[in-house]
Amino acid sequence: MKQITFILTLLCSVLTIAQEIKEETSGTYKKRVLETTEVDYLMSYYTQDGDNAAVTGGLGTEELTDLTPTIVVSVPLNDDDVLTIDAGISAYTSASSSNVNPFDGDGPADPFVASTGASESDVLATFSGTYSHSSDDRNSVWSANLTVASEYDYFSLGFGGSYTRLFNEKNTEVSIKANAFLDTWNAIYPSELRSLPSFVPFDDESRNSYSVGLGFSQILSKKLQGSLSLDLIQQEGLLSTPFQRVQFADVQDVIVQQFTYADDIERLPDSRFKIAVGGRLHYYLNEIVTVRTFYRYYSDDWGINSHTASIEIPIKISDKLTIYPSYRFYTQTAADYFAAFNQHLSIQQFYTSDYDLSDFDANQYGFGLSYTDIFTKLHIWKLGLKSIDLRFRQYERDSGLSSSLFSGGFNFIVD
Repeated sequence: MKQITFILTLLCSVLTIAQEIKEETSGTYKKRVLETTEVDYLMSYYTQDGDNAAVTGGLGTEELTDLTPTIVVSVPLNDDDVLTIDAGISAYTSASSSNVNPFDGDGPADPFVASTGASESDVLATFSGTYSHSSDDRNSVWSANLTVASEYDYFSLGFGGSYTRLFNEKNTEVSIKANAFLDTWNAIYPSELRSLPSFVPFDDESRNSYSVGLGFSQILSKKLQGSLSLDLIQQEGLLSTPFQRVQFADVQDVIVQQFTYADDIERLPDSRFKIAVGGRLHYYLNEIVTVRTFYRYYSDDWGINSHTASIEIPIKISDKLTIYPSYRFYTQTAADYFAAFNQHLSIQQFYTSDYDLSDFDANQYGFGLSYTDIFTKLHIWKLGLKSIDLRFRQYERDSGLSSSLFSGGFNFIVD
């Protein structure tokens, strides 16, 4: 309830500011980039389960739920400039992270049973603002953005910008974007290691990420559009997760109740370079059916190579109603530093039992429903409802992880 109250209060404040800005910047008429203030209310509910929790060394419950309400407000400052404000809260409950201290619950410690301690749940708050400017001929757009995110043990500050140029009567588009994220951990370690004199904590709890993206889009015919993208990412600093355990095969296990103590925490290199190349093809089959396809190849210097392929087929049921069946396939190789529960050796320099870095295949099945009314006949307060978008995605990984995502979006226009 507190999260909903916060979002509604923020919405009222932003709408008031938007109205003041519109009154102060009104002038001679010109076709605007954005005609009027738009508000998007987004909500998602995510749930997952599995048996390979990295918090307990790669063996244990991965049960997690996450509820994320978000408000996005886009304000036309004048004919050419738009300010977008995005604020959200992610409230989650995690059975695996609750076992950072498995002994603070009511029952015996067990990697497959959630503890009821303070680490069982947390709230992530995010806020971002983007300012964009379009040229008079609408053939170039530049933007700048700022992002802040915070939760109990993590803080992130991000900033960046982008530039887009359109050519060939807007049939060709070229873009470049760059972002930097400066993050800081407040490192929390597994409870059994905190008081050991032999345990070595991290001496640097910062993480910096820098990314550059290039994009190219081309209308190939009346029915076909294609695009290509290239993303380069460099990460430096603390790339390990401090509370994820590792057990060594050459060290005798210490088992208390039903819980195996960690021999150490996850330790990974302090740098990582990622590259991703992707392409999209959208084909307008007829007035009812469109086919959207996507492929991406990813590689990094930790040894992971992956392929992603997806297809979505929007089917127009009526002028206002569209359905979106979709399918996505993903496969990746394991990182050089991954091994399963109790399989690492103490002589290794780097090690992790996080199955997100393992070798796996995954399938995702989705279905969406979209309702659009450009005349906004339905009103709520000062808001005219322009569209509703509802989606469901089911994800299955061959390691046993399974998840479901329910999401919804409501787009309003401010009268």
